Amino acid sequence: VQLQACGGGLVQAGGYLRLSCAASGLTFSRYAMGWFRQAPGKEREFVAAISWSGGSTEYEDSLKGRFTISRDNAKNTVYLQMKSLKPEDTAVYYCAAGGLGVTSSWYDYWGQGTQVTVSS
Repeated sequence: VQLQACGGGLVQAGGYLRLSCAASGLTFSRYAMGWFRQAPGKEREFVAAISWSGGSTEYEDSLKGRFTISRDNAKNTVYLQMKSLKPEDTAVYYCAAGGLGVTSSWYDYWGQGTQVTVSS
């Protein structure tokens, strides 16, 4: 199983990024997908999750309205759109495949992460 995240980069505060995570080696449409992030010196934290069909989503409360998770099962890809970015959003962002949960333990497979840096 491979989860390949991309789309990170350096952006100014207030800017926008869209992360993508392409999955292979698993039946993508059978898995919920999640995004987590880890800032330097901090624990990995939940960002968002989406059910296998895309019909249900979960967000970390403080990110609602700025972040949007979506998926395209035909492309085996999950996305995370991030707008109005803040310096505190700076982190390595990871995608994961598993159950629809808000903790790491729900997920079986993890990508390698993509760095998002928001400058003030």
